[in-house]
Amino acid sequence: MAEIQKGLEGIVALETKIAYIDGIKGILEYRGININEIMKLSYDEVVYLLLHSKLPTESDRTKFINRLRDERVIDEGTINIVRVCNFNIEAMDALRTAVSHLSHCDPDLNDNSLEANLRKGTELVAQFPTIVAAFWRIRNMEEPIPPDKTLSHGANFLYMLRGTKPTALEAKCMESDFILSAEHELNASTFSVRTTASTLSDMHSAIISGLGTLKGVLHGGARLAVLEMLDEIEEPEKAENHVLNLISNKKRVMGFGHRVYKTFDPRGIIFKQITKEIAEDTGDLRWFSIAENIEATVLREFVEKRNKPIYPNVDFYAGVLYKYLKIPPLLSTAVFAIGRISGWVAHCIEQFADNRLIRPRARYAGEHDLPIRFL
Repeated sequence: MAEIQKGLEGIVALETKIAYIDGIKGILEYRGININEIMKLSYDEVVYLLLHSKLPTESDRTKFINRLRDERVIDEGTINIVRVCNFNIEAMDALRTAVSHLSHCDPDLNDNSLEANLRKGTELVAQFPTIVAAFWRIRNMEEPIPPDKTLSHGANFLYMLRGTKPTALEAKCMESDFILSAEHELNASTFSVRTTASTLSDMHSAIISGLGTLKGVLHGGARLAVLEMLDEIEEPEKAENHVLNLISNKKRVMGFGHRVYKTFDPRGIIFKQITKEIAEDTGDLRWFSIAENIEATVLREFVEKRNKPIYPNVDFYAGVLYKYLKIPPLLSTAVFAIGRISGWVAHCIEQFADNRLIRPRARYAGEHDLPIRFL
């Protein structure tokens, strides 16, 4: 049997036309377009690109945006499912439960045709923010706020969360977060999505697989860990010692390192720029300064002293941005999912179009021919 690559590191499992990563040069592309160019689009346009493999015409753009905004409303049954959730949980857990409920109501639950999956996927992209915002409102003994069709994807989410419309800069930052989170090739959650789709299960089941995987602290849950680290440090001058203590105790500095990138994560670079902009706009540089001190210490200790490519990943400055956007920590991973759902849907569609069951092997490491012994 072939040599084991623990964690499937470096294994190429399939071909995709959705995203391209060069981890040495720090390049990320969506459908062949560099991430820095992608940032000139709205999230709605990015969703169209990922789902339809091309940028929309002006006519298609208008129709698609209107459809996304029409589909934001969730039915009372789904709201009631959110109402009975345990509110000590993360929003991810409520989102996973709500998506399962939505599948029960889908008239084409087991229809995996392109037409059906484009419809399902578009609805899920539109409804994720509404579900997450409703969870937070209900958890805090407040009624959910209906979506506002006049607002962008990012602005509408913040509006439903707070009850007041965000500033233009806040809306831009939230929109940017969704774009940067939208797609990233065959990461752990996307691999889970494609594995489930490869069995010819339904799209909702595949998305639920992705949600369960994204929740983990070594994946999307790292944003929650970054927020917790920031709260623990509290002041910029404490950041260096905090990092040094983590390193001396052989603990992870959350938000640093990546399985693929051996240089700066291009998404992290953009997140840092956005975070600096909103920090300066608010006049409160504390969280950004803490982050810069953490980054400087990690780069000194790992890159400069040990020649280890441990750089900020997408989660680090995303977590700092959430501080300025006042995203509650319990929502942090679910907010990641609001962006990532578009990539998951695109991968489902691609998997169904050229499917082969994903079924790797394991090398047995136990004993053989043991007799039956009862203790």
